[in-house]
Amino acid sequence: MANPSRLRTAALTTAAVLLSALLTGCGDGTQPGDLTGQQLDWKECPAPSEAEGGGSAPTPLPSGGTWQCATMMAPLDWSRPKGATIPIALIRAKASGPASERIGSLVFNFGGPGGSGISTLPAFGDDYAALRTRYDLVSFDPRGVGRSAPVKCESDAQLDAFFQQDATPDDSAERTALLDRTKQFNAACEKNSRKILPHVATTDAARDMDLMRQVLGDAKLHYFGISYGTELGGVYAHLFPKNVGRAVLDGVIDPTQNPEQSSLGQARGFQLALDNFAEDCTSKTTECPIGDTPQEVKDHIAKLLNDLDKTPIPGIAPRRLTQSAATNGIAQSLYSKDFWEYLTEGLEQAYGGDGRILMLLSDAMNGRSEDGEYSNITAANIAINCADEKPRYTADHVQHALPEFRAASPLFGDYLAWGLVSCTDWPVAGAADHPDVSAPGSAPILVVGNTGDPATPYEGAKKMVEALGKGVAVELTYKGQGHGAYDTKNKCVQNAVNAYLLEGKQPKTGTVCS
Repeated sequence: MANPSRLRTAALTTAAVLLSALLTGCGDGTQPGDLTGQQLDWKECPAPSEAEGGGSAPTPLPSGGTWQCATMMAPLDWSRPKGATIPIALIRAKASGPASERIGSLVFNFGGPGGSGISTLPAFGDDYAALRTRYDLVSFDPRGVGRSAPVKCESDAQLDAFFQQDATPDDSAERTALLDRTKQFNAACEKNSRKILPHVATTDAARDMDLMRQVLGDAKLHYFGISYGTELGGVYAHLFPKNVGRAVLDGVIDPTQNPEQSSLGQARGFQLALDNFAEDCTSKTTECPIGDTPQEVKDHIAKLLNDLDKTPIPGIAPRRLTQSAATNGIAQSLYSKDFWEYLTEGLEQAYGGDGRILMLLSDAMNGRSEDGEYSNITAANIAINCADEKPRYTADHVQHALPEFRAASPLFGDYLAWGLVSCTDWPVAGAADHPDVSAPGSAPILVVGNTGDPATPYEGAKKMVEALGKGVAVELTYKGQGHGAYDTKNKCVQNAVNAYLLEGKQPKTGTVCS
């Protein structure tokens, strides 16, 4: 599966790139003087590195202007701010409107954790053209990601084997194999990334963002966080409430949940999305090729996965489509309603013995390119989650929790439950049961929840509003499908978000878009 701790809260960009078609380590020196005074040397962006997902250099914006990249130096250890430094890779597109109307920089984090902002922002740049009229659009590779002191664990060949493993053991031998393989992966991370692993927590990334704010020359941080980016934004607001400018959190995590509760919530969320997919397919005027009723659609999927557990089918040669890869591909397709057609086609092919489309979807979730190279999203994702999350779960604990997970989702329950063991042998202790996002004194933060969101269930938006504190958050609801709201291109959502970021006009609390 994509993330052995839980299905990642962002996976759209890599999939869009793949379906449509190592670098720096830790700095060993110290940065003299005050890091807030450093000057960024903006230049034309190179092609994304392998760790960022590869591909071509970002093309000029249709509305004019080019993407520029720079490197900011940040302390490796924020408890020793004058010690060793690491590079934080940045990307920007300068504001398109008159200089007199420019507000400042709008910093994006698209989630993961572990997603590269350097590769993601250009992929979605056109969606933010209205915001670019008054902001420089800025994103970055958070520490441990892409070009920012990336976490390195296993080779591409080892990752192929890692993702082919049986992630839902049925007996003691399979459980032992899963635990041993997880321990092997974690040991590789320690061997290859020992220096950076203790310093990739969300609190570290939040401190990097405040340094970024100052280096960019902004009095306040204007911010757009999506998926895990909402957790990062909440943590930033907690640490620096007086520095918050106009901020939007879209596709919102529940900051009150521990990892087990979060995974259980995702099980319910992905099951809801699967239910909605099955209902949509069978309610159309044209015949649904994978079942006549919603229940039949789901029964056929369950049978396919059960059969694949026994006998994988040809995928993308030489790899075969396993139960784990198929489930991962199905999950990937539920992140966006735009991908449902690929899921329908992929299932239809798989029923005929051809697993290529489902494997391509699974590869997209895992950050694997067509040439077999992996980005470091899995390594970074696990490293950041394990640095943040204090609980360490045993196989016995998971076994006891399985009935509740299966009740939440017959299809995804086992995967998400067994993913809880990914941090058990991690070499760095986790920080807390859940993040602290209380932000008294912060400027208003717009929180956007999607009722059909599989990865960050809608209930998380209300929990985030409550956790930020009285008078801080303004809640906006979108009755839709997929992960997040703004990038569904719903005009009601986009108009509300744009009005807040561009003009400071808050929607009425409780506003609903559909």
